[in-house]
Amino acid sequence: MFVEVTCYSGFRGDERPLRFVLAGRRLEVSLVEDRWYSPGAAFFRVLTAEGDRYVLRHDEGQDVWSLEGFRAAGRLETRLAPQEREDPEPIQ
Repeated sequence: MFVEVTCYSGFRGDERPLRFVLAGRRLEVSLVEDRWYSPGAAFFRVLTAEGDRYVLRHDEGQDVWSLEGFRAAGRLETRLAPQEREDPEPIQ
C-alpha cells in the first residue's frame, strides 16, 4: 500500500519520516524506533502519537513510500467485576 510521507531532509534527502497520510488520515511520527537498509530501499519502524507502530519502506530509486507493516497499540480496557457484598470485611 502506497503512502504519502513528509520527511526531514538533512544532508541526505528524505532522512527520516515526520508524518504520513494513510487512508485519508494524517499521522504524526513521534519516534523513529529503528531503521535498516537493503539494496535500493530504506525501512523505518515508527511510533505514532496514538501509540501505533508502522513499518514504512522508501524505495530510493523510484522515490516511493509504502506501508510494510502495522501493529496497533495495546489498548487496555478495565472492567470491574460487580461486588458480591456492599460492605466487605476488612482484611486483618
